Amino acid sequence: MISELIEEARGKDSLASKFLFSIKNLFVSEALPGYSSVRAPLLLEAGVGLLSSFVLFGRSETEEDLYLTPLVAELAPSLSLPVAMNERVDRWMERYLTDQRASFEKYLSREGLYSDMIRERLRARGMPEDLYYLAAIESGFSPGATSRVSASGMWQFMGPTAREFGLQIDEYVDERRDPIRATEAALDYLQALHGQFGSWYLAAAAYNAGPGRVSRALKAHAEDQAGDEELYWDIIEHLPRETRAYVPKMLALIVLGQAAESYGFEVKRADPVEFDRVWVPGVTSLRWVASSLEVPSSKIRELNPHLIRGTTPPGGLFPIRIPPGKTAMLVASGGSRWRTVAVDD
Repeated sequence: MISELIEEARGKDSLASKFLFSIKNLFVSEALPGYSSVRAPLLLEAGVGLLSSFVLFGRSETEEDLYLTPLVAELAPSLSLPVAMNERVDRWMERYLTDQRASFEKYLSREGLYSDMIRERLRARGMPEDLYYLAAIESGFSPGATSRVSASGMWQFMGPTAREFGLQIDEYVDERRDPIRATEAALDYLQALHGQFGSWYLAAAAYNAGPGRVSRALKAHAEDQAGDEELYWDIIEHLPRETRAYVPKMLALIVLGQAAESYGFEVKRADPVEFDRVWVPGVTSLRWVASSLEVPSSKIRELNPHLIRGTTPPGGLFPIRIPPGKTAMLVASGGSRWRTVAVDD
């Protein structure tokens, strides 16, 4: 498998590839004199580890040979966003294959939870489906993620922006943590940013840094132009440090996500989140729901991460999500006042 990875992932005329093929020829031959079949893979692993250091720290700043470009060309028909290959994108692809490999494997594992839902909503709006990787960058597809500046949820909304796009935030409910409601709000925001800047690269940058920062950079350094993906690269040095890496990370994830198996990733993707929806009276405890359904409390909390106090808000009926097939059981426990609605909210 590693031999195939070497063959597929490296252009044969780059400096890094010459080193790769040297390792391959040294350790992947049919017979390794003096080494057992157990020790040979260990030597190969050591060689690839040495290569990782070589690639990350030994490549010249001016090296123009982007050995991953052929792979991008091969994948192009299946990509919904144009992928520009340059040194910044190349560097993040290398990092996700080496020192950030664990993070990338986590993304691959968790994307199964929500990727179908996000892609379906992007497709319905006519937006590039590959934008769903922004949720990986923002939170690793975690609805419970909170940043040091109090951004929250899978799409890392700050409070004012979340409210601007219709999300409820109060002492009982924080819809930034609701993967479905937050996804709808995030796509509304991205659509608005694309309408403002005419570029998905600039829209992504503005999602991260704020539209004001991008507008000022365009005005000062790109003659206030818009509508061209290349403008992002023209103004990149005038954006915050985090934003300078944001689009390159997205593009690297798009390519590697499409070709994960070619790079030796064999991560089992999580099954999609599935649920039924039930309307329950105000101040219904999630712990009581779990007990009534004979499921762990953690399962009900995972399905309802936006109910931050572990109970529905006081007042009228409120929808909660429960494991599929459990609706009748919960309604029987709750009485005739409860009613059900469509599963898909």
